[in-house]
Amino acid sequence: MFASILSSTGARAYFIGIKGTGMCALAELLHAGGLRVSGSDCADVFYTDAILKELGIPYFESFDSGHITDNIDLVIHSAAYSFETNPEMAEARRLGLPLVKYTDALGAYSTLFDSSGIAGVHGKTTTTALCGALVKGINLPARVLVGSAVSAFGRVSAMQRETAGARSTLINGDRYFIAETCEYRRHFLSFCPKRIVLTSVESDHQDYYPTYEAIRDAFLEYGRKLPSGGELIYCADDAGAAELAATLDAEKRGIRLVPYGFKAEGDFRISAYRVADERTLMRLAGFSGGETVGSTAEIALRVPGRHTALNAAAALALCSSLINAEGGAKGGWTNEAWNAALRALDEFRGSKRRSEIIGEAGGILFMDDYGHHPTAIQITLEGLREFYPKRRIVVSFMSHTYTRTAALLDRFAASLTGADIVFLHKIYASAREVYEGGVNGKTLFERTQALFPPEKCHNVYYIEEYAAAVESLKAILRPADLFLTLGAGDNWKLGQTLFTYYQQRQKPCL
Repeated sequence: MFASILSSTGARAYFIGIKGTGMCALAELLHAGGLRVSGSDCADVFYTDAILKELGIPYFESFDSGHITDNIDLVIHSAAYSFETNPEMAEARRLGLPLVKYTDALGAYSTLFDSSGIAGVHGKTTTTALCGALVKGINLPARVLVGSAVSAFGRVSAMQRETAGARSTLINGDRYFIAETCEYRRHFLSFCPKRIVLTSVESDHQDYYPTYEAIRDAFLEYGRKLPSGGELIYCADDAGAAELAATLDAEKRGIRLVPYGFKAEGDFRISAYRVADERTLMRLAGFSGGETVGSTAEIALRVPGRHTALNAAAALALCSSLINAEGGAKGGWTNEAWNAALRALDEFRGSKRRSEIIGEAGGILFMDDYGHHPTAIQITLEGLREFYPKRRIVVSFMSHTYTRTAALLDRFAASLTGADIVFLHKIYASAREVYEGGVNGKTLFERTQALFPPEKCHNVYYIEEYAAAVESLKAILRPADLFLTLGAGDNWKLGQTLFTYYQQRQKPCL
């Protein structure tokens, strides 16, 4: 039923929580499909406000039962709201209107296309964004939805008017759909993929998946949704992803397995990797040069880290599958398409909160990254160290959720030793968890400080409120430093504050 409404030109869809990244993106997709979209949210201003206003999508900045009328064909709500707390949801139920959660609506939408889901504990946002950059660069007839704003999506397509701002949706056609799909609470099980890109599987979301086996089994259930003839594109370097691929292979489900990475066999093995002049330069085994495709085979990336190289290999593997699907038996890369892909990758600047460069002021490079798991933190810092070997790395980290911090305490502490100076703050709590243990932000500070070399332990600081760290950081930061705000909390505001301060300092007096 939901799919038929989502494909009906002129149908009325109302979004409760329309300013959310995923909600706004889906609203944009439905709007482009001819639905009459409206919605509601709080009065706080987000980057999605500009997108909704540009598209002419009306929305209320409050939640009120009077906003819900019986001429609405479908109500889509964010998972953040419930019947008990949101009057619009309660009214929609009272009126008997079709009511669906965002992830279920996204799943219904995926049935309208040849769909591919990008999944994994780490890397799914950047991989999906890279897929979108390639789709746009080589002009594949696809739509892309990412869980973050992507600067490469600013000029959307010939199907929409241009916009200067970053957004989470790319519309370049209507044959394929590529979407970031989330493992939390098994949300990705609503999605209907023909292909899955699996970047990583390891323990996370301990409030919902108390063990590695629990989260692994959820990913396995997702993999089993692939139809016979479907594809699993997986990272051979990740033990969890490789384990899941082996399990599905042993089940003889008729799924094609496509490995990628440094340890992979086949076309998408990373056969060469180096860093030069703040660029990652890599080669894939299947594109090794010669007179045909890949004659200019070295791939250049401006976003640092081996993990970004892995994500680029995954995106190329998926786009290769789509190119083959486009051309049937005669499908495959042309030199023109390959060179367009190289340009798209070289021009890619990442997505919001993923190694995002805020700017440089006072000789200090300011960056922000969403990394909130020890593995993500470690590989992010390793990539930055490799990319910027002459810069001192100063980090502000705010851990997200007490359960994750407690479960991975030692790993968090070890991952942070990749920085030169670390500022730690209180834990950014989540309303979704109940925690009665004794681990807090200061516990992480003590554990991290103990792992630093004795002569450098004074480089680990604990300041409960991130805003109170401004003056201390002003005294510590110096030209040629890299200052990184890290985590899923709101300490990114600290980087913005400091960047603005140093910008103003370097302005000439008039």
